Amino acid sequence: MNTLKIFSIAFLTSTTVGFAQDISQARKAIDGEQYEKAKSMLKSIIKTSPIDGRAHFLLGNIYLIQNVNDSAKVAFQKGLAGTDGARLNNIGIGTMDLDSGNSSAAEANFALALKDTKKKDVEELTAIGRAYTYSTKPNYKKAIEYLNRAKTINPNDAMVQLALGDAFYGDKNQNEAYAAYRNAFQFDPTLLRAKMQLGVLLKGAKSYDEAIKSFNEVIAINPNYGPVYRELAETYYKWGRNKPSKSTEYMQLAFTNYEKYMNLTDRSIHSRMRRADFLVLLKDYKALEEEANKMIEMDKVNPRIFRYLGYSAYENGNAEGAIKALESYMSNPDNKIIAKDYLYLGTAKFKKGLSADGLSVDPALYNSGLNDIKKAIEIEPLIIEDLNEVGKKIFTLKLYKEAIPVFEFGTTNSEYKNYVDDNIYYGLSIYYANNKKDVKPDPAQLQKADVAFGNVITASPSYQDAYLYRARTNSLMGNDEMTIKYYETYVAKVSEKGPEELAKPTTTKKVIESYNNIAASYANTDKVKAIEYLNKTLSIDPTNAYATDSLSKLKK
Repeated sequence: MNTLKIFSIAFLTSTTVGFAQDISQARKAIDGEQYEKAKSMLKSIIKTSPIDGRAHFLLGNIYLIQNVNDSAKVAFQKGLAGTDGARLNNIGIGTMDLDSGNSSAAEANFALALKDTKKKDVEELTAIGRAYTYSTKPNYKKAIEYLNRAKTINPNDAMVQLALGDAFYGDKNQNEAYAAYRNAFQFDPTLLRAKMQLGVLLKGAKSYDEAIKSFNEVIAINPNYGPVYRELAETYYKWGRNKPSKSTEYMQLAFTNYEKYMNLTDRSIHSRMRRADFLVLLKDYKALEEEANKMIEMDKVNPRIFRYLGYSAYENGNAEGAIKALESYMSNPDNKIIAKDYLYLGTAKFKKGLSADGLSVDPALYNSGLNDIKKAIEIEPLIIEDLNEVGKKIFTLKLYKEAIPVFEFGTTNSEYKNYVDDNIYYGLSIYYANNKKDVKPDPAQLQKADVAFGNVITASPSYQDAYLYRARTNSLMGNDEMTIKYYETYVAKVSEKGPEELAKPTTTKKVIESYNNIAASYANTDKVKAIEYLNKTLSIDPTNAYATDSLSKLKK
């Protein structure tokens, strides 16, 4: 619901007499996510009329959106001393109570806001409903309760319907949200936010083409309505993720529409933060680094900028810079640390610890990085799905021992999207780590590799090489019976695919490997069988040295 918070204050009804037009324009700027413009308007109103409670309330809510809580509190407290709209500031303070987890204090402030309201007033009820919806600790049921009270008073109020749509959306009640948004737009056809939210619901249902159609209908009404371009950008991004054949095209459209959104807003630090978040999704790290450096010039103390600097530094090859930026951000206990922060910090330590020749990694940095990854998983278990790429980079460098624990995380749950791939690489990492000349094979580890390849076979029986890998692993363990079983199964699986598959050079090589290793496994227990399989090798490769030499020894 963070994306919804941006318009939580845009449509409060009622205005002061003297500053009706100015307040209306400020609300319009807020709805267009032009926060600096709106703040300037509201400060101008307050300067002229310091007792305008509604202007203070709107200003305080903008500060909440921008996470400047101290300034929000000051605005609300000054607004309490105002005249028109003064009690709305109790709702602002109540919202901050909700954010801090003090629901009883929030309710007390909401009660003060409702005291002495007229029977037909819906503004305060609507604002309370929005407070429960957009709090950092939302309570959608409570929001709906207050908003239904407002709806009972005025069922045709477009702002009440819009707020209900947001609360139902947060409560994952898509049907009621749709009805409320539809009603809001019917009651007030100028309420583009409501019509846009109909498209947001379609986006959430993965009806991306219909969502785009809906957003374009908003643009046809007002091509300068900035927020709709952000929604278009996010829709194209998600569609591109779900349709690889169109990924490049849709990612470019996502970027283009986000630029339109930025051009139609005030490019404040808040807007730039949102753009930076989107660049992380697009994995455009060059643009992210550029944006982060521009934000540093605007606001040298905003901690989130160090997050973006850390991410982009890592992706652009500066591991040391990434560690410095991320540790700077994470050292402040007031900063909210997310799983991705620890993931980037851990992988940056891996990269920094890599030797110049790429053949080894500093143990201290590796272990520290692995601990960071574990912390990432504690925060968000699904971050495991992002480790596959990390593990493959380590595996490609032939740092098999170091790759093992990275892949292991993804083997623990068959619901993970990389479950099969992680099991394959986990098994291979163990196998190759134990197949070095100077390493004594570890039976316990190799048994885990055997289980991993078994998981692959269970999840994807048609993946024939899993049988080959399992056979190699059992051979390394000296388990002749299982070695024979899995090599024979591999040959049977490729044979089922017909002569064309068997004729492939890579397949032929693996079949020869199978026959020779089966023969070796039989050599001490069943010479007849061993000779049989060596002859199978020679039928494919008459000059095969291993088969020729072994056959000569067995016949002596």
